[in-house]
Amino acid sequence: MAWPPGLLLLQLLLQLLLLLFLPGRAPAARSRDFTAKDIVYLHPSTTPYPHGFKCFTCEKASDNYECNRWAPDVYCPRGTRYCFSQHMMRASGESVSVTKRCVALEECLSTGCTYTRHEEYKVCTSCCEGSICNLPLPRNASDAVFATLSPLGAAAPLSLPRLATPAGIGLAVLAQRWLAATATGP
Repeated sequence: MAWPPGLLLLQLLLQLLLLLFLPGRAPAARSRDFTAKDIVYLHPSTTPYPHGFKCFTCEKASDNYECNRWAPDVYCPRGTRYCFSQHMMRASGESVSVTKRCVALEECLSTGCTYTRHEEYKVCTSCCEGSICNLPLPRNASDAVFATLSPLGAAAPLSLPRLATPAGIGLAVLAQRWLAATATGP
């Protein structure tokens, strides 16, 4: 006896639904945020200039996932050193807008959170130093900080190649001879 076409279709649909709802068979829900594993694909080993770095960049994205997902994969311009993040959220903590970009030091001097009571929004701003360091969003005063890899007042160390020029070596030898001559006296 053959099954009527309508019953055969119904049976196939029921079997498909059973397979989808059996434990361990349902597709996992995708996270709405990036993980450290995602960064591996965004961080190549070569840079276009010394100390080149990247930041997630977006302007007024709806949330962190949308910002990071569509951020262009480009290096920050020379003259910038930090990654900036600004997160506007409702009193409930729900994101209203996310802005991220590469910035110079001046734009990182006022981090923290501010409250706009009449609009019931909180805006938290953070800066960090390092490639793709602005993955997470600032959500409170503990997150809304300026995180650097080196002290702000520290000068960049002189690199060995600049000191190892013939003129640099000659000056070092002359300085050493002068110090030795003045230490022993005439």
